[in-house]
Amino acid sequence: MNNEYIDRELEEKAELLKIIGHPVRLCIVRNLLDGGNRNVSEMQECLCIPQSTVSQHLAKLKSAGIIEGQRNKNQIVYALANEDVKKIIKSMFDIKEEDK
Repeated sequence: MNNEYIDRELEEKAELLKIIGHPVRLCIVRNLLDGGNRNVSEMQECLCIPQSTVSQHLAKLKSAGIIEGQRNKNQIVYALANEDVKKIIKSMFDIKEEDK
């Protein structure tokens, strides 16, 4: 194992933490883990912020591979896609498998 690999891995993990570190994105990720797949309107109602703001945060999460979107008729339903993030959120909020 060389330092270049460690540095690259640490940078990737740090970037992941930065992305989910924003309160709105953290809330989105937690809600997706806790409540299952949701569309933008459902998230907007829960967060009480403009839909355009929710969409911007979803775009960041999606481009980082943390969430994925699935088209369902005329809307996109988002789901949590990153296993590391699932573990982090479960640990942070003490969510157990049986709670899910």
